[in-house]
Amino acid sequence: MNVKKFYTIEISDKERWEETIRSCVFYDIYHTYFYHSLESSFPSVLFVSEFNDELIAFPFKVRNIEDTGYFDLTSVYGYCGPISNKNFGELSKNHFAFFHEEFSKFCKENYIVSIFSRLHPLSDYNTFFDDFGDVANMNKTVVVDLVQPPEHQVKQYRKSTKYEIKYLRNKNFTIIKTKDSSNIDNFIEMYYKTMEKVRAFDRYYYDRDYFHGFLNNDDYEVILLMAEQNGKFAAGGIFTVVGNVMQYHLATTDESFIKDAPMKLILDEARIIAMEKNLQFLHLGGGFAGRDNDNLYLFKSGFSKNRLQFSVWKHITDTEQYDKLVAYMNIWKSVNNFFPLYRN
Repeated sequence: MNVKKFYTIEISDKERWEETIRSCVFYDIYHTYFYHSLESSFPSVLFVSEFNDELIAFPFKVRNIEDTGYFDLTSVYGYCGPISNKNFGELSKNHFAFFHEEFSKFCKENYIVSIFSRLHPLSDYNTFFDDFGDVANMNKTVVVDLVQPPEHQVKQYRKSTKYEIKYLRNKNFTIIKTKDSSNIDNFIEMYYKTMEKVRAFDRYYYDRDYFHGFLNNDDYEVILLMAEQNGKFAAGGIFTVVGNVMQYHLATTDESFIKDAPMKLILDEARIIAMEKNLQFLHLGGGFAGRDNDNLYLFKSGFSKNRLQFSVWKHITDTEQYDKLVAYMNIWKSVNNFFPLYRN
């Protein structure tokens, strides 16, 4: 058998998109048709190569570069990157070369200047990105290993985290799992206030339809956990479940309960739920905007000593046009690490 194919699947073709990613040994919510269809500000495309019995799939958003006739590719918010029907260490190096060549040819023919993708901390890409753009290590992320016995999981909690969880239970804080429309609205209101307080980037401001559609989809399990005390909601967290991974996706705490830190009780409950589902990982992520030295990272690191490396992939496919765009924006490369620079 000698099969070599390279093709794209548009976001309009849900059946082929889902069939392709479900054939892979690992994928997460950020690779799915469902997630890409919600992130609808730009069209999504799934790049696929078949090489004998091997398959590689790599999803992207296609963005036009305003008033230029050129485009770039970027990943959705979250942990994305390429996926395969085999572990990357088992794939042929000839397949890597084939994907690189065909992908580069596609970019040239379709006026794509640059590519940016967040990579998944739980994936080992082996040598896939060798001589293919640049991989930059960013921050560390926190992950709970659910294969360990429950007592070992809790043993990894920071001493103060264990104390505060006990304190919350004694103060009559309870956790509910809910899909009720009014509870979702309560979560949204708290979330918007949190984003205003931290002066979050625009991309974190999802509209109400996003939240309701996300939590009530028919394809993947999404869980909303709310902490309440004496009938008042104190905090909420949204978690996704795909394969053997639970992701801590979005969260918020009511301003009047900040000092109580009820999110700690929510994360403890999420760990218990994930364990009951026989999942392997509860991935908590990193700090705010990719930091690993802020309060958010400090909070998450109180639940596990296990760390993963979060990295991003950057690739300039048309150096001449990229430099022209940067020059037009009057940006000095030497003092700015943003990528792509012309979007700074």
